[in-house]
Amino acid sequence: MKESVDTGLLNLRWSQALVDALAAAGLRELVLSPGSRSSPLALAFLRQPAIRCHVLVDERSAAFFALGIAKASGRPSAVLCTSGSAPANWFPAVIEADLGAVPLLLLSADRPPELLGWGANQTIDQQRLFGSHVRSFHAPALPGADVPAGYLRQLATRAMSECCWPLPGPVHLNLAFREPLLPAGSALPEQGITISTPANCPVIPRLLPDRRLIEATLADISGRPGVIVCGGGDYPQGFADALTALASQLDCPIFAEPLSNLRFGSHDRSRLCVRYEAYLRHSSPLAVARPDWLLRFGAFPVTRSLQNWLRTAAAESQILISPDSRWPDPQHRASRRIQADPALACEALLAGALRPAPPSWRAGFAQAEAQVEAIARSCRPQENFEGALIPTLIECLPAGHRLFCGNSLAIRDLDAFSGSSDKPLRLFGNRGASGIDGNLSTALGIATQGACVALVGDLTAQHDLTALAAVSGCDIVFVVLNNGGGGIFDYLPVASLPEFERAWLTPQAIDLSAAARSFGVSGQRVGSLAEFRVSVEQALVRGGATLIEVPIDRLASVARRQALWRAWAGGAV
Repeated sequence: MKESVDTGLLNLRWSQALVDALAAAGLRELVLSPGSRSSPLALAFLRQPAIRCHVLVDERSAAFFALGIAKASGRPSAVLCTSGSAPANWFPAVIEADLGAVPLLLLSADRPPELLGWGANQTIDQQRLFGSHVRSFHAPALPGADVPAGYLRQLATRAMSECCWPLPGPVHLNLAFREPLLPAGSALPEQGITISTPANCPVIPRLLPDRRLIEATLADISGRPGVIVCGGGDYPQGFADALTALASQLDCPIFAEPLSNLRFGSHDRSRLCVRYEAYLRHSSPLAVARPDWLLRFGAFPVTRSLQNWLRTAAAESQILISPDSRWPDPQHRASRRIQADPALACEALLAGALRPAPPSWRAGFAQAEAQVEAIARSCRPQENFEGALIPTLIECLPAGHRLFCGNSLAIRDLDAFSGSSDKPLRLFGNRGASGIDGNLSTALGIATQGACVALVGDLTAQHDLTALAAVSGCDIVFVVLNNGGGGIFDYLPVASLPEFERAWLTPQAIDLSAAARSFGVSGQRVGSLAEFRVSVEQALVRGGATLIEVPIDRLASVARRQALWRAWAGGAV
């Protein structure tokens, strides 16, 4: 009996030592899913006052929820679950954290090694479960009295550091425990130590650009026509000012995608191009423009028109600037890659002798932006059409608000219709693997750091509907554009197939607003643009969780888009 009690006490003390070390290393948020094998760790976390614990029953939702926390906070968050199939439910979020470079600490409880392969209940091989999708994997020995005093402290510090640098992403700790998992009630230790200031928080270095590469780039771009392309990315503080100053010196346009977070804010936006979806789509003078150079930051572009333009631009120099080891060059066109902090790279280029491009170069882009903006405003309808709904949503958002955008058609519509303004907004998306899974959960995680609006499609909402069970304490508005299924496929060749509706469009019969109410979420269905504006404004003022379902006539939306494209093509752009 003494041995059993000691095992439970040893499990809890070992867990408390690890959790206290994680708190000292800077961990502040944990998402846990209930389970038995993880009980020592769960109790240790719940008794550590420096770490806020969120409890979500669904492990898949929990992992995306933690992903959202990490995205919004810029720091690693952790997710904890029991053994068996539970950690396998994390896999989609782990892939997104890997490809999206989001720091995420995975803590899976496990059965002791003598049970693996012997038919024990809820026991699978969890060693290196996530393969190459994690930055590192650690499987410490079972809790024991002979564990060196500094080991768990160093393990926690190392895991938190590996989450953040040199390439942010997920780190997996697989932690096995023997039974009894906890000591008897009277033997339970008190709460963990109080952590006021993280003592071992990892320091992330900023990479300086190589001087020779900067000099070669200066020779390529100075005084010549070129374009800066800014994809999505978690850019450092000061990047917007440094990049726009560089564009000013070169007098070149900046193609800024929404998730670059350059479209909204007080920085200089005079050289931003946000309507390129219009004038790069057709054989206009700008669509066939041939820059001498392209300077690319962040992820590869989302929209096909910009991707195609990059492919056909045939720039003599295409320079990638990336802060980590990734190669965002699926077209294999880069002539140079500078691995450096993006803001520091811009500052290094600004320190060189730069001359502007010929005046006519940027003037053509500026004229096209103004003309497309004017056409978009004059053609803005009053019915539920994405080209009207998205600008209306942007207008309703308070300064400093967070906006999460779902994948598929939603992110492409945001790219085409968001516009730009001096109102600061912070935009998020899951563009690592670009899946529609876990989008509501990710947005809820973001909302734990401050009020958030999520813009998603109907299939995206249905795919993650059970996330609504976790809305407690969050100020969030879910805007669901319900176009009757997978509307993005209307613009792909499969739309002409006789099996299109059954196998690609897949319209659903679910009443999303009613489903939201079943979770205690305010669910509304709006029939007009005016109703939409009022509903959004009221939801933002009211706080809490609201789901606004916006029915969209899919075929009418397709026709209106085509009319807009014709209008844009018919202009002087």
